[in-house]
Amino acid sequence: MKEIRKLRRFQAPVWSEPVVMEMGGPGERGILVPESEDEIKATVGEAESYIPRQMRRQAPPKLPELSQPQVLRHYLHLSQQNLGMEENIEIGTGTATMKYSPKVNEMLVRLPQVTEVHPLQNEQTIQGILEIVYQLDMFLREISGLDRFTFQPSGGSLATFTNACLFRAYHGSRGELPQRDEVITTIFSHPCNAATARAAGFKVITLMPDENGYPDAEALKSACSERTAGLMITNPEDTGIFNPKVKTFTETVHAVGGLCFYDQANANGLLGITRAKEAGFDACHFNLHKTFSSPHGSFGPGCAGYGVSEELSKFLPVPVVTFDEEAYHLDYARPHSIGRVREFFGNIPAVVRAYAWIRSLGAEGLLESSRVAVINNNYLSKLLLEIPGVVRHYDENEFRLELTRFSWEKLKEDTGCGTDDVRRRMTDYGLQGHFMSHHPWIVPEPFTPEPCETYSKEDIDYFAAVLKQISHEAYTNPELVRTAPHNATTHKPDSAPLNDPKKWAMTWRAYVRK
Repeated sequence: MKEIRKLRRFQAPVWSEPVVMEMGGPGERGILVPESEDEIKATVGEAESYIPRQMRRQAPPKLPELSQPQVLRHYLHLSQQNLGMEENIEIGTGTATMKYSPKVNEMLVRLPQVTEVHPLQNEQTIQGILEIVYQLDMFLREISGLDRFTFQPSGGSLATFTNACLFRAYHGSRGELPQRDEVITTIFSHPCNAATARAAGFKVITLMPDENGYPDAEALKSACSERTAGLMITNPEDTGIFNPKVKTFTETVHAVGGLCFYDQANANGLLGITRAKEAGFDACHFNLHKTFSSPHGSFGPGCAGYGVSEELSKFLPVPVVTFDEEAYHLDYARPHSIGRVREFFGNIPAVVRAYAWIRSLGAEGLLESSRVAVINNNYLSKLLLEIPGVVRHYDENEFRLELTRFSWEKLKEDTGCGTDDVRRRMTDYGLQGHFMSHHPWIVPEPFTPEPCETYSKEDIDYFAAVLKQISHEAYTNPELVRTAPHNATTHKPDSAPLNDPKKWAMTWRAYVRK
């Protein structure tokens, strides 16, 4: 690979910043709330009288007391130590797509018509929001071929759990749930497919790949029986290999009375090219925060569009947004619904961004975005395979879609430096290093870059040049890579606490106790 240009120098600011709970002091205030006027006090009484006695705290919460400058200083220090989408080339985040969200979309979700709306308002006062939700539903119906969508799930994992619950509801309505207690998935599908099926009470059968990286079709036939509730599968899988025989898979499962769910969390290479319906699926989901503009993040800004066939639509979570040719409504009168999977009717800012992104691109633009994502990935693949130490398993499938699972297996064997070492060293060059892949590591020392349509040729060239430099360092000075990072705020973690639940602390209170 020809050098494109000199790598940029990067040195992150490092602040020995305490957690906010350890900051401030008694009496510090960010704002002084004025006292209520006597007339108001006399009219409304004491504020605490409106809180039921059993809900009142015995003592005030032990919150930090800080001034406005202290708060600003603290969070600005933290922000300076981060590498975000708009600060670096965010190609390397595994199977979690990081694409640029157009700033006009960010402006839209900051409008008071979005930020000031409350989901408990009367539906007649939120007709504009409901119209956007309904129209996005219609867009995804066209993109997928399915018949009805909900945006209540907060991300891909909750969408797959919603699907597992619909599997239960469907088979329960037919009196077959006690019999149908098995869900089939594949080892290279997103792990949430197996995890959520198990959480919903199913036994999980996992198919391994054949010598070419495809899920084994004969193993699927052997796994299918009268006990099969359904199939939950990602395609292309996390290898980037698209299974061209996926219709045969859905037909095999349908033949024994099972349902088929298509995990399309990473649909960047599929829009306008393939549809879930034509592949024989009964349900699918898209991540609005991966494919459709919203920044990635499941538990905060995340949102998934979960869609089903007409036969399954009666089981969708409530409420469903409907339109009677005059007004939009929140339909709760759905006796077969599985109920809520999250509060209200979806993450509206994520819905608005997705709606705006699709409207701005149109059908031709969506198709073009997928074509560019595929071209970007295969161009990057060509560059990476020229780097010493990089391996690509299942290489008979030379063409991949919008991602490829590579391996640093050869680098590890030759130098002792593996994917975790390379990941940390990347941050020394100002690149986000979270590009390893989820467990299990069927592909040894994996990394899964995903250069979706956001990135230019220059971006991809630079990203590959950084990895080439790190490979050179590993072969000439492996200790430099193993002890990385040197210029970033991250560090090499001690794995011992990670493997000891007794040392975990998910909250400040838990940390103080331990």
